[in-house]
Amino acid sequence: MASSSSLGDNFNLLSPQQQELVKTLMDNGQSHLFNNWPAPGVDDAEKKAFFDQLVLLDSSYPGGLVAYIKNAKRLLADSKAGTNPFDGFTPSVPTGETLAFGDENFIKFEEAGVREAKRAAFVLVAGGLGERLGYNGIKVALPAETTTGTCFLQHYIESILALQEASSEGESKAQIPFVIMTSDDTHGRTLELLESNSYFGMQPTQVTLLKQEKVACLDDNDARLALDPKNRYRIQTKPHGHGDVHSLLHSSGILKVWHDAGLKWVLFFQDTNGLLFKAIPSALGVSSTKQYQVNSLAVPRKAKEAIGGITRLTHSDGRSMVINVEYNQLDPLLRASGYPDGDVNSETGFSPFPGNINQLILELGPYMEELAKTGGAIQEFVNPKYKDASKTAFKSSTRLECMMQDYPKTLPPTARVGFTVMETWFAYAPVKNNAEDAAKVPKGNPYHSATSGEMAIYRANSIILKKAGFQVPDPVLQVFNGQEVEVWPRVTWKPKWGLTFSLIKSKVSGNCSISQRSTLAIKGQKVFIENLSLDGALIIESANDAEVNVGGSVQNKGWTIEPVDYKDSSEPEVLRIRGFKFNKVEQVEEKYSEPGKFQFKKA
Repeated sequence: MASSSSLGDNFNLLSPQQQELVKTLMDNGQSHLFNNWPAPGVDDAEKKAFFDQLVLLDSSYPGGLVAYIKNAKRLLADSKAGTNPFDGFTPSVPTGETLAFGDENFIKFEEAGVREAKRAAFVLVAGGLGERLGYNGIKVALPAETTTGTCFLQHYIESILALQEASSEGESKAQIPFVIMTSDDTHGRTLELLESNSYFGMQPTQVTLLKQEKVACLDDNDARLALDPKNRYRIQTKPHGHGDVHSLLHSSGILKVWHDAGLKWVLFFQDTNGLLFKAIPSALGVSSTKQYQVNSLAVPRKAKEAIGGITRLTHSDGRSMVINVEYNQLDPLLRASGYPDGDVNSETGFSPFPGNINQLILELGPYMEELAKTGGAIQEFVNPKYKDASKTAFKSSTRLECMMQDYPKTLPPTARVGFTVMETWFAYAPVKNNAEDAAKVPKGNPYHSATSGEMAIYRANSIILKKAGFQVPDPVLQVFNGQEVEVWPRVTWKPKWGLTFSLIKSKVSGNCSISQRSTLAIKGQKVFIENLSLDGALIIESANDAEVNVGGSVQNKGWTIEPVDYKDSSEPEVLRIRGFKFNKVEQVEEKYSEPGKFQFKKA
């Protein structure tokens, strides 16, 4: 028997379940895993750990290791043959909704989205560390901005809580569920961040952490599983990608719990976009008004810009889908399909294919039906680095990967799949590039760094205040960490203060102005600004049942911005990666911790 010939008497060390798995692996070309094993009594603990790892890899992949190996063989053969995944497909512009911040249409969708939020659940994919950014922790622990030092996770939770409160006005308070997909790298530290901050105000029962497992690496085109070069009793593993979120939600049973509780929407988002929740209410409003089963959030995209384009693909056999097509595939695909100029800007100045930002809103019922069919499996891809043009050997082991936004690939053509385009300034400022890489970005392209991410928050908040009636001066251009950015007044507020544009407009009145060098931090819900002239730094903090009217003329030396060199190890990493810090020279800070009505007015 093949199993026992390589394994010898080791076969008897195994449980019946492990024996079955070993036989199946042998039948699928994996006998190399057990070659030349020493007899029982030698390395038994290591062998046992090896089988435990095999069982884990088998149980955490839809269909088990055999399905993984079969998928890998097919995808590796396609890769070697240079098969074009878009063969037979013709691209066209899908249908969607384009929003302009603050107009009547936008406000209508925002209000609809807030009403709908009590029937939503949020899912954050947070499997990544900040190493690529030059930061040693988990990405969600990074400050979104350093005026208040609020980290991304706190900002996300406070945004969901603000939606929860606004959505259940006058009714019994619904709790909006929040799932965080973690990885081995981030799980413990995410839990610690939540526990040491009392879950940033959420009930611990509202928050579920689902840990993503890694997948086996592949050594060659025959999909032989790769052993760790340093340990013959360990299979090399790598992350499978954020597409795992779908199978985790499916296998955890949590979707049924939500469905039984009357929820209707699941919103997926990524770990470091400090603007996202400015776009969520209106996008959810689009989903519910247009009855989209899948709604991809998107931003206007310049032709050939390095961001995937949302595209309708129609196959000659009648299949069609609305899907993200990577920018380097979109242009050749268009040229091959009767668009001689490829990906070009339309009369709007932008490509008709909007830019995908990997934030999805799915309708829960159809989502569950689809996952019941697929087991949560998402169409995968493989990206081996070949040694040479013969494509027979890899430089290093590879693995299958999947992406969250590829979920629509298996949907029937009848599925209602749309998109919502938001202006970039208020919807999208991800933090994913380190200072050195960002400084090399060609002029005019987004830096997507900690520097640009923080400055984008001040820019968005300043523009929103301007639209609400504030006088706001033009920004100045400054260079930090080799990146030229617009520096606007440093305006921040808690999500509960400014959840929607209508809410902000209702809290700003009279003749208000702020100078470019100013800092304004609003840390309270019922803070009303009337006839305020600010030149300096003002921080207002208030308890939920304190109503504060802020006005008059505030002038002080304020906070200055000082450059920080990203190589300067005497500064903390969170400042080095942005290239600046605030020198808090002088400020007015008022705290209202008692209930009641208060006036803050400087003459």
